[in-house]
Amino acid sequence: MKITVQSIGLTPHAPLEDHIEKKVNKLATFYDKIQDCKVFLKVENTSDRENKTTELILAVPGDDIVVKKTCTSFEESLDQCVDTAKKLLIKKKELA
Repeated sequence: MKITVQSIGLTPHAPLEDHIEKKVNKLATFYDKIQDCKVFLKVENTSDRENKTTELILAVPGDDIVVKKTCTSFEESLDQCVDTAKKLLIKKKELA
């Protein structure tokens, strides 16, 4: 699976990129037909502390799976995205 990370308005540091790769690669254990994954990192322009948005787009046969979460850190929002995507992938596998 090809993983593409795009960040808007920031430069992701190496530990964050490692965290993204580790988490996203685990999704392949739940559904083996994932073609590629796009991860978008963005800092929202609000005064709220929860302003780190992660969007996960999984290219799978049929409809793509898109998950978007906003939290206080990119790691936390990524973890929530991966958890939600995992549930959607398991559901998709059961329906196939």
